[in-house]
Amino acid sequence: MSNENNIYPIFDKTLQRSDREKLLKQRGKMIWFTGLSGSGKSTLAIALERELYERGVLCQILDGDNIRTGINNNLGFSEADRIENIRRIAEVSKLFVNCGVVTIAAFISPTTAIRNMAKQIIGEDDFMEIYVSTPIEECERRDVKGLYAKARKGEIANFTGISSPFEAPENPALSLDTSVLPIEESVKQLLDTILPQIENK
Repeated sequence: MSNENNIYPIFDKTLQRSDREKLLKQRGKMIWFTGLSGSGKSTLAIALERELYERGVLCQILDGDNIRTGINNNLGFSEADRIENIRRIAEVSKLFVNCGVVTIAAFISPTTAIRNMAKQIIGEDDFMEIYVSTPIEECERRDVKGLYAKARKGEIANFTGISSPFEAPENPALSLDTSVLPIEESVKQLLDTILPQIENK
């Protein structure tokens, strides 16, 4: 008798999201930071991840550095490529959220349409939009890479805030202006908003 005859499949379905969330003792959520270049998205994302980690919450940050050099390294900055960039980010985020991971994205994602696309892919109930509303004047002042200066000289085409529009979210879960809010206060507001959403009761 072959070994195959001694194997009896007893599982008739794959593990579900609720199983993974029970294991992690948390609920998956998409925290989507949007705002101009230099507004403080990545800084807040990193600080939020650290605070959630200290509370035992498993997170994954997605930002330009780990996406543009990896899964999206074949994309440029044309309108079509920017849309595809966000589409892929949303699809990857959906996988993380489905595993019960609190997923933090920090991308300019400048239009309502592109953010709505991400929200539809991930799921509206799982999508929390955070608008980092720092004024462009402050973003330019912080610009260590000189991107705004190059954009104003016409050296960078389709630069958000200069030669390409940024559409502010109409109803974000939270709006934070890092030119007036210290990072500690911003993170406190983030935690107050997010923690009730990720507790797995």
